[in-house]
This record gives sequence, C-alpha cells and structure tokens, in this order.
Amino acid sequence: MFPVEISRVAGAASLAHVAPEVFDGAIDPARLEAYLAEPNHLMLVAIVDGVVVGQCAAVIHGHPDKATELYIDEVGVAPDFQRQGIARRLLDEMFALGKALGCAEAWVGTELDNEAARGLYRAHRPATEESFVMYEYDL
Repeated sequence: MFPVEISRVAGAASLAHVAPEVFDGAIDPARLEAYLAEPNHLMLVAIVDGVVVGQCAAVIHGHPDKATELYIDEVGVAPDFQRQGIARRLLDEMFALGKALGCAEAWVGTELDNEAARGLYRAHRPATEESFVMYEYDL
C-alpha cells in the first residue's frame, strides 16, 4: 500500500499534476478558477507521490424551506488506483467537511448501471436509496 494524502483544493497549483482519467476531460484553467471562486464549491483530491490520483467535487445547497445539503457532484479515481479505498476516503472526508460547514444531509446520484459507484455509495449506509429520472437541457 502507498501513502495517500487527502487535501482540499485551494488553487490551480493543487491540480498541476493529475493522473489520467481522474476527471472526465482536461482541466480548463478559466473554469477551474471560476469553480474555486465560488465559496459553496468544494473539491478534495487524493495525492500519491505528488500526483492527484482521485478527486471529489461537491456543492453546498442552501434552501429557504429545508436544511442545507451537500450535493456530491463527482468522484473520480485514476484506473491504476481504483479499488484501494481512495474513493471511500474522499467521500468520508467530503461528508465530514460538509457537516463542518453546516450541511444537515448529503446526496449523490449515479447511473443505474454504474455498479462500482453504487457499491461505494451503499457502503456509506445511506438513509434512503431511490431511483429518479434526470432531464438534461442544452442552454
């Protein structure tokens, strides 16, 4: 086993060295800057030997009629580092961060056929598990 450091992304320098397939595509510096400028956007990374091998992005949602919640937007781990507990650690740390920032609950969605993600999320003992329909619109 190798030492894995989990840290919060504070600036672009945190993502200077990223293993392949941690993100869905190449990191756009302008988008990264805009993302990090939003105080309710959170990102944690897993680092091995100075290289980002995993990431977890989340958004804090405040509502006028219900408790503040943490939406887990994305979890990604480089293929060479999958199935070694990195995604679990990232999610644990993100839940702890969300709680520390005042979130009362967290939620995440994934595709029905993504068995790896569903296994990860079930391992965290969710209060509920639901199927839902998502609609996507081009704007």
